[in-house]
Amino acid sequence: MAAFVAGAMNSIAGGGSFLSFPALILAGVPSIPANATNSAAMWVGTLGGARAYWGDVQPHKRMLYAMLAISIVGAVLGASLLLITPPAAFNRLIPWLLLFATVLFAASPYLTKSQGGAPTHQWWQYVAQFAVAIYGGYFTAGIGIMMLALLAFSDLPSFNATNGMKNVLAVAINGFSIVPFLIARIIDWRYAIPMAVVALIGGYVGAHLFRRVPAAYGRWSVIAIGTIMTIVFFVR
Repeated sequence: MAAFVAGAMNSIAGGGSFLSFPALILAGVPSIPANATNSAAMWVGTLGGARAYWGDVQPHKRMLYAMLAISIVGAVLGASLLLITPPAAFNRLIPWLLLFATVLFAASPYLTKSQGGAPTHQWWQYVAQFAVAIYGGYFTAGIGIMMLALLAFSDLPSFNATNGMKNVLAVAINGFSIVPFLIARIIDWRYAIPMAVVALIGGYVGAHLFRRVPAAYGRWSVIAIGTIMTIVFFVR
């Protein structure tokens, strides 16, 4: 159930890892393997959302390809950094990472700005995307909101185009961050495979239902979940 809802949330605005990552921890998976397993499962889930919005993204392929190249390099770097992080240190970081992602999600409407011109991407957005990809390779929670905030400055013609771009970039970040995890053999496939299947369905369903459901409901649900999970991990 957590994987289905996480897949739907990721296809809409992000925040699915607020559910799926803690669920793996509570199931007894150690923190770093849990993060790697979550990345593998959510990668498949983001495919559903990316597919649903592909038609909105196609007119902006030139912008997309440059962002993809940057995202791939950053994701591999971030995942490699995770592998050299001591487990005890990562355990201490978890609540702070969740807090950062939750605050960013809550503040995202105030971080976006439309210029009112033709779709374009500034140099600083590519630099910021590289940083987001590093963070995403290291810890997936919150990258959807970070990318939506960045893409809002690009003046894409609709939110569907912006969200679609975000979903495709999330596929690249999650997908290539898995490479170092596969080499290190830390993905727990007992959980990754069933979660991936369910998240894929959730991502596809969520992307289609989003057009009928007020975005505010999903937004406040993500904030509530992130807040609860942050408190739980600080208490732990």
